[in-house]
Amino acid sequence: MAFQGRRFGSGRLSATAAAVVLAALMLATVERAAASGGRSDAAGANSGAERLSGERLKRFLAGKRIYLAVPLGGELPLFYRADGHVDGSGQAAGLGRFLAPTDSGRWWVDGERVCQKWRSWYDGRTFCFTLDLLPGEKVSWHRDDGEKGVARFGP
Repeated sequence: MAFQGRRFGSGRLSATAAAVVLAALMLATVERAAASGGRSDAAGANSGAERLSGERLKRFLAGKRIYLAVPLGGELPLFYRADGHVDGSGQAAGLGRFLAPTDSGRWWVDGERVCQKWRSWYDGRTFCFTLDLLPGEKVSWHRDDGEKGVARFGP
């Protein structure tokens, strides 16, 4: 069965199929963290977790890269610029054949949630999630659709 729709990367993949691929990557992140002893539910189970919210959440993300682990190794870096833009690149993780290798969008803070809207990833839908700061330059994330995982961060 051939996928039809928008052109993503070097092949054709529908926007819905691209969203499914990204959801699978997020799920694999959770499974990988669990297999390595990480806790995907760190906010409730890890006494070292601290929920970020409001201005503190905004200050934390501005200028940071969040690295999401992907299946078969590699990471998907997301760069949260201080001006409210977010950039993502799947090139280093070899995701170019599944989706647009890079995308950009907007991010903002809504209470204790950070929200983001990509131009093409996830069909441009808005998703929001909470972030809990963990020891060792890691964060636990829990998205509003139930997906969750652990990621590392850096400048």
